[in-house]
Amino acid sequence: MHILITGGTGLIGRALCRHFVAQGHELFVWSRRPTQVAELCGAGVHGLARLADYPQSLPLDAVINLAGAPIADRPWTAARRKVLWDSRVGLTEQLIDWLAEREHKPEVLLSGSAVGWYGNGGDVPLDEQAGIQSEDFAQELCAAWELAASRVRTLGIRLVLLRTGLVLAADGGFLQRLLLPFKCGLGGPLGSGQQYMPWIHLADQVALIDTLINTPEACGPYNACAPEPVTNRQFATALAAVLHRPAVLPVPGFALKALLGELSVLLLGGQRAVPAKAQALGYRFQYTDCKAALTQLLHRAE
Repeated sequence: MHILITGGTGLIGRALCRHFVAQGHELFVWSRRPTQVAELCGAGVHGLARLADYPQSLPLDAVINLAGAPIADRPWTAARRKVLWDSRVGLTEQLIDWLAEREHKPEVLLSGSAVGWYGNGGDVPLDEQAGIQSEDFAQELCAAWELAASRVRTLGIRLVLLRTGLVLAADGGFLQRLLLPFKCGLGGPLGSGQQYMPWIHLADQVALIDTLINTPEACGPYNACAPEPVTNRQFATALAAVLHRPAVLPVPGFALKALLGELSVLLLGGQRAVPAKAQALGYRFQYTDCKAALTQLLHRAE
């Protein structure tokens, strides 16, 4: 297949490139750093500075849209909100405009989203038929991102919306940010620790994306998270146990609110999301136990 990826130099994108290159597919990555794509994503992966650089003579079978500035690396100032919005909603609108101009359309667009689409859901189990539970900036961003992608249906292109949880990986992502304090014995639950943390192992994220773009009946939203969500306290306990450290220093919710402002909703709220549609489709998760997933990743990284 000929596959175009946005966000291909990110954590998930790089893993996808390795996966698809090994299968013999031809990959194109739309990137602000096109000259670095081959180095970051693998030899033979083509970097595109502009969508117009995609060769008109080549077919395009699938598009995977994962681009977006990191949402949790700094407070949500007005300027930062614009960056987050433009890098998701604005970029997706550009992508759809370009697809509309192409004579030969891809079969499928898999477009990124997040479990934050539901808002803070407390302890209510949330499958893909659940509605919005509460509103905040992250929820509004995900909703607008999905709405921008939905226009592709008018072009006759199958649309899959991937509502991703927290991706566990050995070489990047939020897990790497937690390792230092936990290794120093300074880790612990955030706030009450009762908020749910939907998570997914990077290997399952990649395999699920592969399954969804190659399954013609797959369409609409899919929760990309393991079937057994855990609370923040359970996650902290599991990570500390894998690292052979205590997890007894909770971070008070008021301190996070004072430090991060509205961004704190990502840490103090959560979603008890479950992958009902992926399981109904027949996808079998490789990693369903959080502690086992952490053990595999951190022991592999040693």
